[in-house]
Amino acid sequence: MAMDTEIFNMEQKDLILEIIQNVTSDEEIRDALSDFHAGDIADAIEELDMETRIRLYEILGLEQTSEIISYLDNVSTYLEELPLEQAAEILGSMDAEDAVAALEEIESENTQEELLSLMDEESAEDVRLIQSFEEDEIGYLMTTNYVVIPEDFTVKKAMRALVEQAKENDNIGTIYVVDKDGKYNGAIDLKDLIVARDFTPLDDIISRGYPCIMGKEKISESIERLKDYAEDSIPVLNNENEIIGVITSENLIDAVDDEMSDDYAKLAGLSSEEDLDEPLFASIKKRLPWLILLLGLGLVVSSVVGIFEQIVAELSIVICFQSLILGMAGNTGTQSLAVTIRVLMDEGIAGKEKLKLISKEIRIGAANGFLVGLISFGFVGGYLYLSKDLPTDQTFLIAGCVALSLLVAMVISGFVGTIIPIFFHKIKIDPAVASGPLITTINDLAAVIAYYGLVGILLSGLAV
Repeated sequence: MAMDTEIFNMEQKDLILEIIQNVTSDEEIRDALSDFHAGDIADAIEELDMETRIRLYEILGLEQTSEIISYLDNVSTYLEELPLEQAAEILGSMDAEDAVAALEEIESENTQEELLSLMDEESAEDVRLIQSFEEDEIGYLMTTNYVVIPEDFTVKKAMRALVEQAKENDNIGTIYVVDKDGKYNGAIDLKDLIVARDFTPLDDIISRGYPCIMGKEKISESIERLKDYAEDSIPVLNNENEIIGVITSENLIDAVDDEMSDDYAKLAGLSSEEDLDEPLFASIKKRLPWLILLLGLGLVVSSVVGIFEQIVAELSIVICFQSLILGMAGNTGTQSLAVTIRVLMDEGIAGKEKLKLISKEIRIGAANGFLVGLISFGFVGGYLYLSKDLPTDQTFLIAGCVALSLLVAMVISGFVGTIIPIFFHKIKIDPAVASGPLITTINDLAAVIAYYGLVGILLSGLAV
C-alpha cells in the first residue's frame, strides 16, 4: 500500500511538471493545477528553477501560492527568491503558525522584523502573539484560525456569523462561544448548529464543559491530557480566560512526534535539535560531555572486571558469556526506563503509584529473568557439552551459573531502570536526558559484579 501511494505521488508530480513546463496559457495552467492538492504542487515546485517558480506564483495568485509554499521544506529558501514586499504578502496569507515557522528559518533577525513590518497589521499581530510564547509552551503551537460567536446569539445569527468568519477561518468543525465580557464560555459542534431550529437560543446547544487549555502551560505536561480529549480542536486561553487561539489535532500530532523525537534523542544523550544541517563542532560539543562521563563509568566497569582476573584466568570459558549477561541486563533496563518515563509524563502520579511501578518492574525482571535463564541454561549447557568436551556436572554447573546470573542481572536492571528516572524526576532533572546512557553503564556494572561474583561463589575450584 505504501509503495502504491509513493507511485501515485510520483505520477502526480510528473503530471504537474508537465503542465507547468508545456502548457503556454496562464489561464489553462491555473485551471489545470486547481485539481491538484497544494502538497503535490509543492513537491513539483521543488524541481523547477527560480525563474519558473516566480512565474508560477504570479499565475496562481497570492492565496494559492501561500498555501503551496506552506507545504515546502526550507520555506525561507523560496521566500528569499522574492522581493521582500511579495514575501511579506505570502506570509500574511499563510496561517499564523506557518508564518512563524517560515520566519524562524530566516537567519537574519533584521530581515524577520522587516518582513513583519511589511505584513498586514492583523497577520503581523497574530504572528507576534504566537512568538510571545516560549517554544515549550502550548501557545507556541496554536493557530489563530478559528470561529467565535457571542453566547446571546440565536442559531440564525450564529449561522450568519459562521458564514462570514469562514471566509478567513476554515477551522469550523467546532464553534467557540464567549460571554458578554469576551470570556470563553463553551463550544458548539457544527453539526448541532446546523440541525438546530433558527430561533433556538444558543444556550440549548452550547457545551459548557468543553475542554480548554492555558497558553502558558508546558507542552510536555499537557500533551497526554490533550490527546485524551480526542477533539478536532481545543481553545487556548490567556490569563483573562479570553480565547487567543486553538490547538488542532494536526498541531497535536506534530507535537507528539516532536516529543517522541526529543525523548528518543535524550535517551541517547543527544540533542533533539541535532540534524544534518548542524555544524560539526556543535554536534561534537553536545555529545562529548556525555561520552567523557560514560568513559569514566566504563573504566569503573573495566576495573571491576579486573578484580575478578584470577577467576577469569582459572575459568576462561566464562568470559564467553559476559556479553550475553551485559546485553540482557541492558535490554531489561532500557525497557523499564521507557515504561517509567512514559508513566512520569503524568505529573499527577502519586508516590504510592511510583512504588507500585518499581515493584512491578522488579517482578517483571524476575519473571523474565527466570524464563530467559531457563532457555539459556539449555542452550549454554548444550553448547558446552557438545563443543567443549567437559564433564557433565561441570557443563551444567557453568550453564546454571549463567542462568542464575541472568536472573539476578535482569532483576537489578529492572530496578535500576525504574528508580533512576524516578529519582531524577524528583529532583527536577529531565529523566530522559539524564537516565539513558547512565542506566546502560550502571546496569553493565551491576551485571559484571553479579556474574563474576556468582562465578566466584559457585565455580571456585573448577579449571576450564
